[in-house]
Amino acid sequence: MKYVHNVGKAMQFEAKARYVKYSPYKLRPLVNVIRGKNVAYALNWLKIYRNQRSLPVKKVLESAAANAQYLKSYDPNDLMISEIKVDQGPARKYFKPAAMGRAMIQRKRLSHISVILKPKQ
Repeated sequence: MKYVHNVGKAMQFEAKARYVKYSPYKLRPLVNVIRGKNVAYALNWLKIYRNQRSLPVKKVLESAAANAQYLKSYDPNDLMISEIKVDQGPARKYFKPAAMGRAMIQRKRLSHISVILKPKQ
């Protein structure tokens, strides 16, 4: 997993995780729950959500909150999730044997997660 830290314009704090080894189809329902919420609430929700695939989303959100705390000393209670998205990354393709001598293509999908935080108005 590769993490990228950016600081945008107009007091936006951004973090990205690329090549996450979970399918975007499985990560998007998690992201839809926390979109538009308070960062502290989202971190607590991801912490108690008992699923392994919530870990990369939590790490990216913590990274963006740490960027805000380091650069402008914002508390996670004062930040909102402005934008969070999961994009499709590259897919590794391989073949598995199927009935009657056929080969079925299998795809191992990767994801890119990006988070943008803004202070509460």
